[in-house]
Amino acid sequence: MMLSRSVLDVKVVDVEKRRNPSKHYVYIMNVSFSDSTSQVIYRRYSKFFDLQMTLLDKFPIEGGQKDPKQRIIPFLPGKVLFRRSHVRDVAVRRLKPIDDYCRALIKLPPHISQCDDVARFFEPRPEDLNPPKDFSPQVSTGSGHQAQLDQPSYKMSVK
Repeated sequence: MMLSRSVLDVKVVDVEKRRNPSKHYVYIMNVSFSDSTSQVIYRRYSKFFDLQMTLLDKFPIEGGQKDPKQRIIPFLPGKVLFRRSHVRDVAVRRLKPIDDYCRALIKLPPHISQCDDVARFFEPRPEDLNPPKDFSPQVSTGSGHQAQLDQPSYKMSVK
């Protein structure tokens, strides 16, 4: 079953720290659909990884399992083991490769780019429509300076 609308464009615009159920980062994406609507959605890296595993399983030829030269499914930046203090650095470093991954994914032939799994991944979920408001706009990168992201500037006073 295909959904009545398809994804036309995806732009991964930022990362955001979340604290529930545990500390993690989500990627903030602007998704444009074929019905002329667009939506901001939030996905953590593990959801991209799950989607990738599903696609490679469902489409072994396109995933290059038989012949690597036939692979058309894009590569997802790999899972990384890292110290807690580097979590944000890893999230920020993955932003561009994940953006590239999403753009390549929606350009694949329709039997992949418009399959249920891809459509469901980009469809807004209830938590996308009402995201938690608990992220802090300035987070240290662990290297002693503040991360400069495309977001409004906030004035903070220290007492």
